[in-house]
Amino acid sequence: MNEPKVTDLDYINFLLAAPRVVSCTEGARVQPEGPAPAAHDALNRLLYRLEPDTTPLWQEAESLVDRTRGLLIIDDSTLDKPYAHMIALVHRHWSGKHRKVVSGINLVSLVWSDDTHAVPCDYRLFDAPTDGLTKNDHFRAMLQTAKERGFTPRYTCFDSWYSGLANLKYVRSLGWHWQTQLKANRLVNPDGTGNRQLVDCDIRNAGSRVHLKGYGFILVFRIDTPHGGTEYWATSDLLMSMELRVTTARQAWAIETYHRDSKQFCGIERCMARGERAQRNHIGWALRTYLRLIWHELDVGASRFTTKMDIIRPAIRQFLTDPSAVLAGFPQAGMAHKRATA
Repeated sequence: MNEPKVTDLDYINFLLAAPRVVSCTEGARVQPEGPAPAAHDALNRLLYRLEPDTTPLWQEAESLVDRTRGLLIIDDSTLDKPYAHMIALVHRHWSGKHRKVVSGINLVSLVWSDDTHAVPCDYRLFDAPTDGLTKNDHFRAMLQTAKERGFTPRYTCFDSWYSGLANLKYVRSLGWHWQTQLKANRLVNPDGTGNRQLVDCDIRNAGSRVHLKGYGFILVFRIDTPHGGTEYWATSDLLMSMELRVTTARQAWAIETYHRDSKQFCGIERCMARGERAQRNHIGWALRTYLRLIWHELDVGASRFTTKMDIIRPAIRQFLTDPSAVLAGFPQAGMAHKRATA
């Protein structure tokens, strides 16, 4: 059997360098010159040949995290697929970016974060019509895996969508504290007189100890937003201060940066293959691409944007040095003269 012409690392490097288009056709067009460069079919076979696996992501992320501190954050993001009528894994999902339900692939991620960085450690793709698993099932499965890998985070953070009783109790069963937001209609008993909705309780900004129905005692903070709304932040840590709550919420926001950068710099949304295996492999390799950007930032201090531009700038510089190499026959000098005399 002949050796494959491209590997997963070749594909990851392509994603790292590609400014926008990440199709197999484009991948073939940018292959290094040689006697037998990889063609479109070699890249397409790669996407379908390997079995999708989240383990390589953890193997590469392990050295970037400290399992005894920091936060574990779970959140999901919709990878836009507006024209994907025949692509596997695409369903209708709510998009925070578009503020409406759109067609896309729903990625549920577990990331570790310190004060600044978000390092993806695990992920799942939501495909309930096929595998029957809900987002909450993926939530608990990834936390169980994190426990087996030796994580003891300071807090586990997630938004109100994952704040159901089963999830809160599961985090408690792992021996971890959690922080999340609660909806205003969650039932609590603030003073022993009976359960009522959070919105009807006198919750202090500095935190009020209440009994959450079906769970036990928690600490809830009332936050009045600049737009006139009210948010209720809650934690299982009854000793949490208001300052620590603010700090933890700020650190947990790193997962939003992770969502944005994996789309902007790693091409995670842009795979055009139809098959499920190809989509799963592409997404997994895009997250490993993101890890390389994080590693480079930690190593040399270059931001993800700077690293991406450092790859692209030499090509732009080469074009500006000799535009005729691409625009052959175009009257460059004449156009420059016309602009100068206009």
